[in-house]
Amino acid sequence: MDYKISDIEKSFEGKILQNLGNNDYIIKINDNEHNLKIINMNSRGIEFIFDQKYHKAKYLEQSTNEMNIVIDNVPIVINRNSHLDEVVYKHSGGAGSGNAQLSLKSQIPGKVVSIAVAEGDSVKKGDVICTLESMKMQVSVKAHKDGVIKSIKVKETASVAKGDAIADIE
Repeated sequence: MDYKISDIEKSFEGKILQNLGNNDYIIKINDNEHNLKIINMNSRGIEFIFDQKYHKAKYLEQSTNEMNIVIDNVPIVINRNSHLDEVVYKHSGGAGSGNAQLSLKSQIPGKVVSIAVAEGDSVKKGDVICTLESMKMQVSVKAHKDGVIKSIKVKETASVAKGDAIADIE
């Protein structure tokens, strides 16, 4: 997943290369490997050692794409994949898939937070159909084509898996 810190034009790619056990990890950020040890993690923040240096991050608030945190007393806004809505839209049948696909499918697992349409509603390609919450992020699931909502396959508060049908659009 790409991350971008506000006011810094570069994004970076981060991933876990190896779980060494006991909350120790080898991670890769862009092309560099680092050692990470998680000391404490809860809903308010995380304490960790990154390359032999202690750091403390406090979570302030989160939205679909942004996370406001304070790391070592410095406030930072992190944009978690500035193109997240486009990625979800593309993988839910949009962006060049044509009109052949009837079902709008979820490309992420999550909990249905809200449904923005009803059966019989007309929608345009890109209209929000529902909002999912996954890993404390809210992601809009958008129509993959113009049409009419034939049926809604999910209910609010329900959980969906990747690939589950969200709605049928004719």
